[in-house]
Amino acid sequence: MYHAPATHGPETSPGTGVQIRDILILMLDYEITTQQLRGLLAARNFEGLVLLDVREPWEFQAAHIQGSMLMPMGDVPSRAFQELDPEARIVAICHHGVRSMNVAVWLRNQGFDNAQSLRGGIDAWSAEVDPTVPRY
Repeated sequence: MYHAPATHGPETSPGTGVQIRDILILMLDYEITTQQLRGLLAARNFEGLVLLDVREPWEFQAAHIQGSMLMPMGDVPSRAFQELDPEARIVAICHHGVRSMNVAVWLRNQGFDNAQSLRGGIDAWSAEVDPTVPRY
């Protein structure tokens, strides 16, 4: 059996010399917890942060996080490239985290590499972070 000589270690990306663990550190999880988002907002780390509420308008009117942008899930494909910056850190928000995860995955597949979904949605935000946000 022939084995080609190793030109890189198991921890190095072939031809780049970049450590694979460094690449993984740079990639964001598909989900962000309510506490992680709270930390970002508390640190006033808003530059390049978009809170993208993907629920329907009536849901947004019932409860939303201050400063979030409404873009219903069905509108995302037709609006994303005109209204969102592919370099921005986008946190998609829905009621419980299912629609927002679908949107985050779709955005990532379209090149929005910093898109994430709020785990548990607005309901978790209200229960865990801000009880002044109504639950429905």
